[in-house]
Amino acid sequence: MKFSLVVFDWDGTLMDSTHSIVVAMQNAARDLNLTVPSHQDASWVIGITLVDALKRVIPDLTDDLVDDFVTRYKYHFLTRDPDLRLFPGNLQLLDELKSKGTQMAVATGKSRVGLDRALANHQLGHFFDATRTSDETASKPDPLMLNEIMEELMVEPENVVMIGDTTHDILLAKNAGVHCVAVTYGAHSKQELYEAKPDHVVESVDELHRLLSIYC
Repeated sequence: MKFSLVVFDWDGTLMDSTHSIVVAMQNAARDLNLTVPSHQDASWVIGITLVDALKRVIPDLTDDLVDDFVTRYKYHFLTRDPDLRLFPGNLQLLDELKSKGTQMAVATGKSRVGLDRALANHQLGHFFDATRTSDETASKPDPLMLNEIMEELMVEPENVVMIGDTTHDILLAKNAGVHCVAVTYGAHSKQELYEAKPDHVVESVDELHRLLSIYC
């Protein structure tokens, strides 16, 4: 079996940003005197549309406060944005896949503005043949974003693998009929990932690199 398309989640998979997202969510809640979500709860909703995520973990967030919360969240996240980095080894992984001619894409819960900013800040846009964000298509685990990527790049599901750090990514892959690799160094716990039954689970970027070198 060979994969001709590798689709990456962004936060917690390529980018070491989980902690920054959690802290931004918690600080925004404090700013508005709302219930501050635990680290575990805030981590669990990473990868899905922000407004959907907020309503799950901050029960006293009312509709009239959503815009204010999003503004404060973005402020706190952007103050940490310059310090964000790829997980060590991911740049080399992207380079190797590109050199092999493997197509790559991003399927993320980030906004289009947020993803484009991250791609520009880290000069990574040239690696990816297609990208989809949750504000321009359906949020994970709906398969629409993967289906759109496969249609755009004219790749069949059996030739696609999704790489992600959350159960949302695993369910997205299953719903789209593609293979899935879960990484344990992101937002969701190892137990949660195993319970979602991905095709493979890896515990480091090096392990992911070795796995993809076999199948790509």
